[in-house]
Amino acid sequence: MADILNISCYKFTPLPDADALRETLLARAQELDLKGTVLLAEEGINFFLAGPAAAVRSFIAQLKLDPRFADLNPKESWSDHVPFRKMLVKVKREIIRMDHPSIRPASGRAPSVAPATLRRWLEQGHDDEGREVVTLDTRNDYEVDEGAFAGTIDWRLTKFTEFPPALREHKAEFAGKTVVSYCTGGIRCEKAAILMQEEGIENVYQLEGGILKYFEETDGKFYDGGCFVFDGRDSLGTDLERTPLVHPRPVKKHLL
Repeated sequence: MADILNISCYKFTPLPDADALRETLLARAQELDLKGTVLLAEEGINFFLAGPAAAVRSFIAQLKLDPRFADLNPKESWSDHVPFRKMLVKVKREIIRMDHPSIRPASGRAPSVAPATLRRWLEQGHDDEGREVVTLDTRNDYEVDEGAFAGTIDWRLTKFTEFPPALREHKAEFAGKTVVSYCTGGIRCEKAAILMQEEGIENVYQLEGGILKYFEETDGKFYDGGCFVFDGRDSLGTDLERTPLVHPRPVKKHLL
């Protein structure tokens, strides 16, 4: 019986008290017997958690009492077991490392496109202005190998810090097109879209909520394969159920 609630969420918001917050969130998660990973940095929070639904929702309800987190909207999926072995809360330099300090999503996001809108664009072959739509995968190569949007642009990244130089090498290819950056849950493509704007690329969007939200809110059409996830389930299908890895390989389980 799939009675374990799995959630993933992030938010870019200034957290100058990240160290103190670490202690509070770790104690709260342990009290509720949750497992997973929470990353904190001055730029925000990023987390994957799992446990009984009541415990998970209690954690989120308490977190939302902090005005900085009041609008959190975690993505949900279910499993028959907790896919994490322990509870970790870490303070990092960035919640998703890009090594590009001018990118500050809390100061202003790039435009986003809802999953249903992207699906419609892909169905009709162009955006609402008639421009060709291309999808840009901002994930690492082994994640792309498990599944991706049909015809996506894949630069075979091995880590996210490779995205900025890859973008500068290829940005001329986006002239006259609408570019939709995407990733697992939205965090990487959010930074990527801002950088694309800074580099002068017009008509840039990020896929709101990433692949997992696309699976949740659409029928998954135009996405081939599964979505690699950073927990014991390894990959999720368009129905948000666990699916076997296409290319099994030992990969360190951590948030990217």
